[in-house]
Amino acid sequence: QVQVAESGGALVQPGGSLRLSCAASGTVLGIYAMRWYREAPGQQREFVGEITTSGSTRYRDSVRGRFTISRDNAKNTVYLQMDSLIPAETAVYYCNLRGGRGVWGPGPQVTVST
Repeated sequence: QVQVAESGGALVQPGGSLRLSCAASGTVLGIYAMRWYREAPGQQREFVGEITTSGSTRYRDSVRGRFTISRDNAKNTVYLQMDSLIPAETAVYYCNLRGGRGVWGPGPQVTVST
């Protein structure tokens, strides 16, 4: 099973920025398309964005232009850069293989508030 460790969650003010990391040990993430998801309180987990093995990305409409997914295969890490954050994006964020085949972890909490 693929186990990743997300990090970087924090309290950030509206309009602020935050970068989340998704790293793995003992598993080469470079061979997988990776996705970021988020789950707000009382809501279903939703798709945020995706990066393929070649570096191509796609995003849900509401974050396109503000969020950027990247990967550094040398560090075996996938990143989610979030800019111009709004309170509605307060959620627990998750990283997983496309299709959710990896192990779902606790995920970091991102809180956007004054």
